[in-house]
Amino acid sequence: MTPLVVFSHLRWDFVYQRPQHVLSRLAATRPVIVVEEPVHDADVEAGAAAFAERMTPAEGVTVVRIHTGLHEHGFTDAQMDVMAPVVASLGRELGESDVWFYTPMALPLLDALPETGVVVFDVMDELSAFDFAPPELLAREARLLARADVVFTGGPSLYRAKKDRAENVHLFTSSVDAAHFATALSGADGGGLTDPDDQAGIPHPRFGFFGVIDERLDLGLLAALAAAHPEWQIVLAGPVVKIDPAHLPQADNLHYLGSKAYADLPAYLAGWDVAILPFARNRSTEFISPTKTLEYMAAEKPIVSTPIRDVADPYSEIVRLGDTPAEFVAACEAALANEDGAERVAGMRRVLAETSWDRTAAAMADLIEQARTVDA
Repeated sequence: MTPLVVFSHLRWDFVYQRPQHVLSRLAATRPVIVVEEPVHDADVEAGAAAFAERMTPAEGVTVVRIHTGLHEHGFTDAQMDVMAPVVASLGRELGESDVWFYTPMALPLLDALPETGVVVFDVMDELSAFDFAPPELLAREARLLARADVVFTGGPSLYRAKKDRAENVHLFTSSVDAAHFATALSGADGGGLTDPDDQAGIPHPRFGFFGVIDERLDLGLLAALAAAHPEWQIVLAGPVVKIDPAHLPQADNLHYLGSKAYADLPAYLAGWDVAILPFARNRSTEFISPTKTLEYMAAEKPIVSTPIRDVADPYSEIVRLGDTPAEFVAACEAALANEDGAERVAGMRRVLAETSWDRTAAAMADLIEQARTVDA
């Protein structure tokens, strides 16, 4: 099979999410080579050639991490100038390759590959809405949308935003490895998973969130939730990114547990009474479609979210919604009581029956082959 070269702004070993789920499955039938953002290496002198570190985090997947002497973060023009020879060498080694982008910032590296097949753009986030987005991102995205042979979008809001800007756009809402998270169903104290050490001493009831802690979370809402019910324990498991940890709200019942391995997430989830999605309502969340929504469903936990569109529109009969702090607290109170839990769980099971990462990856692979046939 034709190798697949992927340019990603997300590191494979950061948070296990859509790219890892999709690409590890595609790697069952073709070599997948993930070129990450470059890293600064103090041992690479200024002006010296960059070099590639290679890792194999999953069968069929090779992660290429290019070390440069530059301090600049991301796929900047200066970084790409020194990355291009490494990418060109990789291209000569692989021969003709399909190319997959998670960030339009890496688009200039397409020209470094000597032979390319189908070009894919998987739009999993509206990157221009994030803090510190590069000013040239939007222009580069427009060029990638025009160049891509097939475009995937990670949620309904992103699909609506991109469907008229490219020729071959498809909606693939992020899915779930239901079996992985269903291991949480027996509960941490129900003879199934063991409550992790850093969570075991936290009393119940527990309201939990896992994922990146950044500008997309409503920190004021978290503070209000903690203050409204001091007896509730709010557990947040995930890395703090792009915000100063000193600015996080602090209270005796707020617990920041740090980043967790994907394999360990069901054990944390098993010990929660309610799973929460306390997202802010701002530009950075206008287009998000959180993967964790379905992961919470697979564990059949009561779920409370702010009414971000890609949760509220499809799942309003399953997920309790609260916009203001008072409404969110009230929704959490109802979730803890869970008087209509059976009906909501039935809805979760219907949603999960219609999706899987295996199905998503297979459909994406089919569309790539269709695009190849059209180009031929």
